[in-house]
Amino acid sequence: MTDRITCDADLEEGMAALAARHPDWRALIARTGLPPLRLREGGLAGLAGIIVSQQLSVASARAVWNRVASVFVPLTPERLLAATDDDMRLSGLSRPKQRTLLALAAALADGRFAFEALESMGPEEVHAAMTALPGIGPWTADVYLLFCLGHRDGFAAGDLAIQEAARHAFGLPARPKPAALTAMAEAWRPWRGVAARLLWADYAVLKRREGINA
Repeated sequence: MTDRITCDADLEEGMAALAARHPDWRALIARTGLPPLRLREGGLAGLAGIIVSQQLSVASARAVWNRVASVFVPLTPERLLAATDDDMRLSGLSRPKQRTLLALAAALADGRFAFEALESMGPEEVHAAMTALPGIGPWTADVYLLFCLGHRDGFAAGDLAIQEAARHAFGLPARPKPAALTAMAEAWRPWRGVAARLLWADYAVLKRREGINA
């Protein structure tokens, strides 16, 4: 067993471990089946893509990302730091996202941050290193940890869909706050990354069945 989720067999191993712990997980897995891996490119392109997608629909995020990728060629820290006002306007990035990408580019350029260092870190260390960067919040760090690094024990307690799925799956009286969900997820280690994928998959099922608007 490694600390990375790389294939369906890894998901299946984690699902079996979770199902053995509580019948609620067995019921959830019966609804969702095998969840998607959702692995994506890491590094600057991967993190930039996550930043671009924040608070946007899938279609809108894809459109903005296509503009960003066409303006910043190649997508490097140096190219971002050399961006003109026209570049930023053509990219379609909001001002906050421009500031976040420029802060990230500066940290990469001067060596204060390195994607390679994240590879050998545990989930809490990755989270701390990433959220120390201006504009990088917990959700962004968690998504990078889960899908760019593929960490087996990543989680995203601040994600509203995960919170709502957990409320339904575990019979909670209300959607759990991030701190409460983080505490609950301690029992799911070292498979929190599989738990997160299952909860996202269950939210999709629930949304179709119950019209949830989170």
